Amino acid sequence: MTARTDRAPGLKFRPGRDPGSGAGSRPLNWPDDPEGLTAADIDFEALAHVLANTCRRGGCCRQYHSVAAHAVIVSEEIEALDGLGDEDRRTLALHALLAAAPSAWLRGRLPDSQRAVERAGKLATGIEVAVREAAGLDALLDEDHGELLRFVTRMAASAERRDLLDGNAASGIAFPPLKRRIRSIPPDKAAEAWLARFRALAEPEETRRMAAGADADGSDAARG
Repeated sequence: MTARTDRAPGLKFRPGRDPGSGAGSRPLNWPDDPEGLTAADIDFEALAHVLANTCRRGGCCRQYHSVAAHAVIVSEEIEALDGLGDEDRRTLALHALLAAAPSAWLRGRLPDSQRAVERAGKLATGIEVAVREAAGLDALLDEDHGELLRFVTRMAASAERRDLLDGNAASGIAFPPLKRRIRSIPPDKAAEAWLARFRALAEPEETRRMAAGADADGSDAARG
């Protein structure tokens, strides 16, 4: 699993401000028609707000729990895993954060035929490719990392069921839940958390290369 070095030019945030610092003046490029979507069309701030305003499980929760908050939890759990290299951990955590992105464009679309299901699947694939390219990621995970992401996602879903559904729902959990407790947070806080995490994980490739070069120069100087 590798990060792209030919990353798209636009990680779209409002100029001159922390993406998690509250309201600003730039009009957002809201997710709309997914046909022909490209990396240049992706506005991550708008995406964060749509995901934060979308309730998990179609709203079938005792307490509100957004798609954005769920993505942050899965991403954090991935980053805390042992046995991964630093770059694999970062990129897999970013994949986790972006995994539900297609729902921002496909919200409210209920396929009513097999043809519609197939079309929705193709649209979702196109959205995933565009979003990951905009974030500087390869379009696909390898099999092992994909399975790891699915496993942690299922653990988060079990924890969500334990903590945010009916009190007796824990008796029906068939998959081990996360140890952490899942708490409901309002949409604006969920959007801020998603954006802050995205910015930390999707740091521009050139910045990481510069930092690595500075470390190497410092090591050389110390040895000299």
